[in-house]
Amino acid sequence: MLSPINSNEKLIIDTLKNFWGYNDFRSSQKEIILSIISGKDTLALLPTGGGKSLCYQLPALVLEGVCLVISPLLALMKDQILMLQSLGIEGELLSSELDEFEEELVYNKCKDGLIQILYVSPERLQNPLFLKNIQDIQISFIAVDEAHCISEWGSDFRPSYQNIKQFRQEFKKVPCLALTATATNKVVNEISDKLGLHETKIFRQSFRRDNLNVIVENISDKYNRILQFLNQNPASGIIYSRTRKEAEALTDFLKNNNFPNVDFYHAGLPATEKERLQKKWISGRFHVLVSTNAFGMGIDKDNVKFVIHLSPSSTIENYYQEIGRAGRNGDEAIALLLWNNQELAHIDDIFRNQIPSKTEYQKILTYLYSIFQIGDNDLPEKTFSLEIQKLNNLTKLSKAKIRNILSFLHNQELIYHKSSASASTIQSFVKPEELEQLSPSDAYFLELLFRNLPGLAIQKVYFSDAAFCSKNNFDIQTFKVKLKQMQKAGYLEYLDGGQQAIKFLKPRNDRHLFGEYWRLFHHIQQNKLRKWEENKFYVRDTDFCKMKLILSYFGEADAENCGKCSVCRKRTASKRNLSSEIILQLEKKPMTLDEMCAALHFYQRETVSETIIFLLDIGKVKMFNYKTYMLNQ
Repeated sequence: MLSPINSNEKLIIDTLKNFWGYNDFRSSQKEIILSIISGKDTLALLPTGGGKSLCYQLPALVLEGVCLVISPLLALMKDQILMLQSLGIEGELLSSELDEFEEELVYNKCKDGLIQILYVSPERLQNPLFLKNIQDIQISFIAVDEAHCISEWGSDFRPSYQNIKQFRQEFKKVPCLALTATATNKVVNEISDKLGLHETKIFRQSFRRDNLNVIVENISDKYNRILQFLNQNPASGIIYSRTRKEAEALTDFLKNNNFPNVDFYHAGLPATEKERLQKKWISGRFHVLVSTNAFGMGIDKDNVKFVIHLSPSSTIENYYQEIGRAGRNGDEAIALLLWNNQELAHIDDIFRNQIPSKTEYQKILTYLYSIFQIGDNDLPEKTFSLEIQKLNNLTKLSKAKIRNILSFLHNQELIYHKSSASASTIQSFVKPEELEQLSPSDAYFLELLFRNLPGLAIQKVYFSDAAFCSKNNFDIQTFKVKLKQMQKAGYLEYLDGGQQAIKFLKPRNDRHLFGEYWRLFHHIQQNKLRKWEENKFYVRDTDFCKMKLILSYFGEADAENCGKCSVCRKRTASKRNLSSEIILQLEKKPMTLDEMCAALHFYQRETVSETIIFLLDIGKVKMFNYKTYMLNQ
């Protein structure tokens, strides 16, 4: 007869094969899953690509009840639901996009045992309807994704994570699994304390990636360096840029220089276009995406050969998470970071320009509430269109400072700020049988809306302005003007998906806004600056192994040199110079300059070319034909 632990091991391995098609687990996945199945509070630190989601998805299948997953990322939760459904696993998401009827359906399915995994945002834990319904749902365990968001020492701090500990008091016998990809020792201790974990089993996988070649180059002509790299390394990869404009400009440059397998990706693209690009990239062997940090979260592609950073990231955590998307299959992969001192000074200026003083912070907030005529203790129900330019004109302060404050208010759940394009929404306050009370032109227009948008008189309907206008031969600007006129008349409520929008989630309270929230805002800004200074040191340093610096940052103090980063290779080059490496390559076979650069991709093309010319001059190398080199023996 099998012992309980062996029985559990067999069960989870069989489940892994049946649903995911794998024969074995990665790194410490099995131990983490067994810990949760045995009912223990568990904290797992798995680097990007370590398979965090499997650690709660698999035990959710073998335990009775619903696994409650708390995550701050709506887009990632949606991706996870689609992935689960493709595997035949029942998962659902409770979000602000659902109406009351849709929420009720989700709750009933959970109560009836038809759902195995339920995703919620941390804000949901304070929703009275949720708290009422969750009492009637059997919870198998609670999984807290992106658990580092509970730490005030991180740039992703979310105060609603602080509510998880209190929420868990209602489910004292339900184990909790906390998951994160990047956390320092200080943050790990804070996670355990603030989640109220007891007798915690901590699984800490080393952040070391032996197959990653971390290259950091001080260079001015970045575009040509990237073009050269792509020509030498035909494969799938990601190029990260700081802005959407840079992503589009670099893509145009590469396409204009005969590199067609490249596209840009950023949050401003329509959802259908983002989905198309993701599928193209995942399925392609030689496709490159130039992207802001909007791309990569939750993307599972194991044959990424390189990640290039056109500019440094804002934190070491972000940088390491992004380069971790390369070489997930264990094959050699390259992480190339390009920088120069002029750019670092420019990023310094960007940080300074986006951090307001206390007076500027108060000014922006005062105007924000005044624009929408919100008095102290008021909480309007409607969602407003938001024009950043209007705030900019009123305050005479930079848009960067305004966006920074809006992002802070959004993360603190004081407002919901929709900053990117989405579907438009519309709801009619006029019933179809009341149309005859309107003017003929208004009645005709509303009737057209009713015919094309079912349910309009009952609930808020999502739709595409462009698709509607194309189908009905409308000029889109004329269409939007007409909708806004009818909204002003009180016939409907319309929110243009192409514009930014804001919904106030808590009553205005100037004492809190200018007191405790200012102190928190200031703390977060200072933390951003500190993390940027730490990353600047990492970028500029030429004395310490790059991988060792990363590992030391995450608390692995006794890490050894990797032997393959740009710093380690420079040390090696002093013992065995580039000339010797070129000769070693040519001993294998004659090679072109491109082939040589591909084989020695840690060196810049100009350096390899100059060294070959030197070897030609001293007679060590000769031309085999007009572009191929061989040893002169």
